[in-house]
Amino acid sequence: MKTDAQDASLSPSELQSLQQQMLAWLQEADPQIKESVTGTEKVSADTRLDIYANAYRFRLIEALDDTFPALHTLLGDEDFFNLGVDYLTANPSKHFSLRYFGHRMSAFLQIAESYKTQAILSEMAYFEWILRDAFDAADTSVLTMEALQQIDPQSWPVLKFDFHPTLNRVDLNYNTPQLWQAIDQEEPPIDITKNEYPIAWCIWRKDLKTLYRSMDVDEAWAMDAMLSGHNFTEICSGVCEWVDEQNAAVRVAGFIQNWINEGMIWKSKVEC
Repeated sequence: MKTDAQDASLSPSELQSLQQQMLAWLQEADPQIKESVTGTEKVSADTRLDIYANAYRFRLIEALDDTFPALHTLLGDEDFFNLGVDYLTANPSKHFSLRYFGHRMSAFLQIAESYKTQAILSEMAYFEWILRDAFDAADTSVLTMEALQQIDPQSWPVLKFDFHPTLNRVDLNYNTPQLWQAIDQEEPPIDITKNEYPIAWCIWRKDLKTLYRSMDVDEAWAMDAMLSGHNFTEICSGVCEWVDEQNAAVRVAGFIQNWINEGMIWKSKVEC
């Protein structure tokens, strides 16, 4: 490989070309980089490149391990390493940050022949990725109960709310959060079980801590409706599928109060 002194003599365009050739070797085994690599009697140019490529792959698999620790536990060391190799082959890293390398893991597990029959693996990867999203999503202030009480009561029919940027809504088919918690807390293993029907969950960050909880069907519907931009009156009307009309407003107001106390809501707005 060129020495640091030699690298310093390269023009910016030449250095960029060399970097692109190295990346092409790492991702596609493109041999063009070999023209810029020198070997010795003890270590050939091919060996040098193989060492670098192997280190690169191991680092990417380590990044996957950091992002998907529970998935690693479900698979075991050998199978997780093999998954990492398969995933890297199908999804070469395209972003300068390792943070985003595993963004297609859940989708990959759904279609890869060796894993697609084990649906829990894809769902666990999905859950862990959303936990990571909540952990490092953009921060902002949250709406307080004091601020809510200052809203003109006449505005409530057309009142809308924006959720905190860290919040995600998911429907899960397995006891994935319980499995994840048992693994994260190093508790005794629990059985994988499939729910009778998908369970609604919300995931968000509060005070630098990532939180998650399940929701009843009507609360999940109300949250989805609010995320879609519906106002208070529209949400109350929809909740009438589960409660009678005279109690709908109280039910939805209770949801909003809980969401504010849990730090899920960012702001309120009145839009006619």
